[in-house]
Amino acid sequence: MQPGKGILAADESTGSIGKRLDSINVENTEENHRKYRQLLFTTPNFGQNISGVILYEETFRQSTDKGKLFVDVIKEQGAVAGIKLDTGIVPLAGTLGEGTTQGLDGLAKRCEEFKKGGCDFAKWRNVIHIGKHLPSHVALQENANVLARYASICQQAGLVPIVEPEVLCDGEHDIERCQKVTEQALAYQYKALADYHVFLEGTLLKPNMVTPGQSSQKKATNEEIAQATVTALRRGVPPAVPGIVFLSGGQSEVEATKNLNEINKVSAIKPWTLTFSYGRALQASVLKAWQGKDENIDAAQKVLLHRAKANGDAQQGKYNGEDEAAATAESLFVKNHAY
Repeated sequence: MQPGKGILAADESTGSIGKRLDSINVENTEENHRKYRQLLFTTPNFGQNISGVILYEETFRQSTDKGKLFVDVIKEQGAVAGIKLDTGIVPLAGTLGEGTTQGLDGLAKRCEEFKKGGCDFAKWRNVIHIGKHLPSHVALQENANVLARYASICQQAGLVPIVEPEVLCDGEHDIERCQKVTEQALAYQYKALADYHVFLEGTLLKPNMVTPGQSSQKKATNEEIAQATVTALRRGVPPAVPGIVFLSGGQSEVEATKNLNEINKVSAIKPWTLTFSYGRALQASVLKAWQGKDENIDAAQKVLLHRAKANGDAQQGKYNGEDEAAATAESLFVKNHAY
């Protein structure tokens, strides 16, 4: 939670990274995953604006061409290694298409293994849907409890849990409806964390920004999104939480940066560090620059540094805009997004 820094979410599952590689016509193989992640983690001065990296289990076990474990590469850059612990979303019976996240079985043992292997924090994602009759009480309660159990197990193993109750941006709802549901999700979440005796000072929150639904006719400005987001967080997140690391949720790279910048410029009291934990919004134009070719590695690494610096500036409310190239301005929205 240092000034001007945030988290790189490089924890896409095999399926998700496959979709990213498909977009640049690169085969979805373990070796190509490794080569791409190596490009990210060996970027010179990568730790200047990135303080942590979330890894997928496959990546945690991988090494560079020279045989150095990625976890060690990340640490040498001055960043902290983290691990994605959930094993995906499954349908929640008795609801209208809502889900819950699995992976609690055997979690304590896995936490111990990742801690021993050099990870110091973890991530777990649950999702909340907005719809005509959604979210339901059962989905809000179940998802909050699962995240609280995960957080408690992490802390017992000495890992800092990132708690991610993502309110999905799928739908036609306006920004007011998103704000209401986000406030509801946060209320359920912090009640559950209290019930499970989770030490809040040793957690981070990874929420959605409050935005209109992807199909909404009523758009919102960056300033309106910032105001609604900060209002929801002030109503639902205790000051004991040290940091809030936003997901980008399908926003374009530039939108995600602009919104983070405006959030940090809101004049209300904000007792937490407000920064980024971006996956797509840090990597989309990096992938386009790379195209799976070794001769493009330097160019792709420069793009990563540029995006990280833009978001590091936004974390301090000092982002002054940039030339919005097509790669950075296009929407990264994926319907009902799964990692």
